[in-house]
Amino acid sequence: MREVILIRHAKSDWGNEFLKDIDRPLNQRGYDAAYVAANWFLTTKKMPNLIISSTATRALTTALIFARILNFNMASFELQPAVYESSESNLIDIISKLQHHTNTVMLFGHNPSITNVCNQLTDDLFFDNVPTCGIVSLQFNVNNWADIKTNKATLNYHQFPKNYKNND
Repeated sequence: MREVILIRHAKSDWGNEFLKDIDRPLNQRGYDAAYVAANWFLTTKKMPNLIISSTATRALTTALIFARILNFNMASFELQPAVYESSESNLIDIISKLQHHTNTVMLFGHNPSITNVCNQLTDDLFFDNVPTCGIVSLQFNVNNWADIKTNKATLNYHQFPKNYKNND
C-alpha cells in the first residue's frame, strides 16, 4: 500500500504587491490554520516517510510548520522546485518516481494542481476546490509508485479548515 497526502499551502498574504508570487508569505489566518491542521494530523494520523514541498515561501512555510509539529526527521524533507506552478501530470510524475522504501509521502503544493491531482487519481469524491490548508489522503493498492499512473486511489480521508472550526 502507498499513501499520498496532498496539502495545499495555507492562506497567503497579498499585502505587498511588489513581491514575486513565489515569495508571498502566509498571512496570520494561514499560520493559524497550518498550526491547527498540523496538530490535528499529529494526534490522528501516522507519520509520513517523506515530505516534499514546493519552493514557494507559502508552501515551504506550511510544510515547515507541519514538520516542526510532527518532530519530523528533516533528512527526509525535500524541496522540489518543480512542484511550484506544476501541472497535475507533473505532480503525478514526481510521485510516481518515489523510492520504493517510501510508503507515505506528504506533498505541499498549490492549486489548481492539488485539486486536479485529487480528481485525477480517485473517483471516490470530486473536489471542486481543495481550500488553503486542505488535506487529502489517497491510498493506492500498489507495490510500486510507478503504478499509480494506471491505478485509481481510494480516498482515505480529507480534512479542510472549515472542519476544524466544528471541532473546537
